[in-house]
Amino acid sequence: MEWQVIVALVIILPVILFPAAFVWYLNVGGVYAAVKEARKRRTTEEKEAIETEKLATHLLVEEQYRIQRTKNWQ
Repeated sequence: MEWQVIVALVIILPVILFPAAFVWYLNVGGVYAAVKEARKRRTTEEKEAIETEKLATHLLVEEQYRIQRTKNWQ
């Protein structure tokens, strides 16, 4: 190969590869952000489910206690 062809390749390759690498970087960044958001949402939903279950259990125990107290009054 002549030196002019080698110089042309050295100059053209970064011009071609940089946009491709930049688009790849944007795609990977978007996927990472989506996964991070999904994890955060799942964790929040799990915490809310636990709190809801605690509240439901507490209300059930209170209701059972109220029924027991009412039976004892009769």
